[in-house]
Amino acid sequence: MGRLRSTRQGLFTMADDLEQQPQGWLSSWLPAWRPTSMSQLKNVEARILQCLQNKFLARYVSLPNQNKIWTVTVSPELRDRTPLVMVHGFGGGVGLWILNMDSLSARRTLHTFDLLGFGRSSRPTFPRDPEGAEDEFVTSIETWRETMGIPSMILLGHSLGGFLATSYSIKYPERVKHLILVDPWGFPLRPTDPSEIRAPPTWFKAVVSVLGRSNPLAVLRVAGPWGPGLVQRFRPDFKRKFADFFEDDTISEYIYHCNAQNPSGETAFKAMMESFGWARRPMLERIHLIRKDVPITMIYGANTWIDTSTGKKVKMQRPDSYVRDMEIEGASHHVYADQPHIFNSVVEEICDSVD
Repeated sequence: MGRLRSTRQGLFTMADDLEQQPQGWLSSWLPAWRPTSMSQLKNVEARILQCLQNKFLARYVSLPNQNKIWTVTVSPELRDRTPLVMVHGFGGGVGLWILNMDSLSARRTLHTFDLLGFGRSSRPTFPRDPEGAEDEFVTSIETWRETMGIPSMILLGHSLGGFLATSYSIKYPERVKHLILVDPWGFPLRPTDPSEIRAPPTWFKAVVSVLGRSNPLAVLRVAGPWGPGLVQRFRPDFKRKFADFFEDDTISEYIYHCNAQNPSGETAFKAMMESFGWARRPMLERIHLIRKDVPITMIYGANTWIDTSTGKKVKMQRPDSYVRDMEIEGASHHVYADQPHIFNSVVEEICDSVD
């Protein structure tokens, strides 16, 4: 357990904090009001990563445009098999994969990173149009891959990460050996009949009732010193999901510090969404553009608020391609944390089918 140093000069920047620069009088006042900083996020994440049993390397990967992507690589010595790359969902970060990282890196290298604009990665200003924001995410993933020197990968994305992994696979299919979509956000078209719309999570309805059309997680920043308590109040389920590792509020603190920083990826997500459950550019309209020889597996929680019929619709749109859809009982949207043992077993089986 611990950190490894890269021997490749110039590729990795070790973990210095990326403190955000205030912009405007309100932003300069808010940091004093809200009890968060990149240093605090670094510290709580370190407590999470201490749980890893396998060797791991945690560092910033510097992109040519000066942005930095916070990256955790587990089992870097296992170079003979195709690596697994995991992309987190909205408001998440590398720490939320802690229930999965050791198991999924037992026989191959695993890479996970904070998406541009989230977690400890750089928080640039994104384009305000949905296509531009999506392209910025996808370009950052490809530039990260190039910088890392990964020829091809098994690409797994959860929620927003699933949407972006799909968009990436459309543009760079030669880099994807298998696409694994876990409760992916943004696939179906929004129904015209309100009765066909699944209710969003209770916590999101509560936030919307307070902040209306503001950034989705602005309430955490506006709440100031009460922000950490709001995470615990609205998402007590996260403490239960990770109870085997943490008896305290480590995970709630991590989620708070990931999302109480200046919004960047969150603003991009707002540009991409029509409302929380729907994308302005639905992926079902584009899934056929992925090259036919790219296999796709879609994993849903049986109790998710995401429309699980999407998997069958993807099968219909790709009749000459491998598409498998499945549901995991006892799991909701965060399948990987609700049923980690089953999830890990399923993903390991998929990975072993690649090599």
